Amino acid sequence: MKKSILLLAILTFSIHTKAQKVNWLTLEKALEMQKENPKKIIMDVYTNWCGPCKMLDKNTFQNKDVATFINENYYAVKFNGEGNETLNYKGKSYNNPNYDASKANSRNSSHGFARFMGINAYPTIVFMNEKGDLVMPLRGYFGPNQLEMYLKLFKGEAYKNITTKEKFEAYSNAFKPEFKVPAN
Repeated sequence: MKKSILLLAILTFSIHTKAQKVNWLTLEKALEMQKENPKKIIMDVYTNWCGPCKMLDKNTFQNKDVATFINENYYAVKFNGEGNETLNYKGKSYNNPNYDASKANSRNSSHGFARFMGINAYPTIVFMNEKGDLVMPLRGYFGPNQLEMYLKLFKGEAYKNITTKEKFEAYSNAFKPEFKVPAN
């Protein structure tokens, strides 16, 4: 009986551990939630055809420590940079008038909101402040420990003190990653 209870406890714990996921929202929902409970926003700007975007989802956003940290400290938004949704941001509507449904899973035209943010590469992770203003786009694939450095930098206000390349290098060199990354 004790073995059964122990096995059940281990199984429940392992299922809970693997089930940790980022709570993705739309940008409109995140901006609405900021009014009630101000938090920064992290936005994953991806495309359907982008291999590094899929790796970011699988290797980084499904990492338990990454997901937990994002869910506790940010509103997480997923946005298709070549998608067809209409998005409202700060009183302006953005869409993709040249979207071609036959190219939904291949290169398509850039969404107006992606252009507004200056995004021209995927994936791009966008950080926004508690008022929904753009803080910084971060281009490319980042593993859990690489992203951890930026998640912790932008969580508070410390990023405002990094005004030179030298200050960023000092921050980067002093940073000690804590997220657990399973060995492949």
